[in-house]
Amino acid sequence: MKTKVINISIPSQLLDAAEELAQQEYRNRSELFREALRSYILSKKDLSAVYSYGQQQAKKEKITTGNLNQAIEDYRKNK
Repeated sequence: MKTKVINISIPSQLLDAAEELAQQEYRNRSELFREALRSYILSKKDLSAVYSYGQQQAKKEKITTGNLNQAIEDYRKNK
């Protein structure tokens, strides 16, 4: 995989914590930041998928912001 070098600015405390963690895990900062970024991107994709599923279900069940609380209450009663 082709790599590019970037410059980022982060607070000193965050960098210190990252360096400490990288040292504990026997890896360098670049590896740590790559993994953190991959994890962040995956979590955003997962959240987007959940949100999309929620929208589909709401449309299917005809749930709107106006009747959401009632739908939740009805679901809990029937559970």
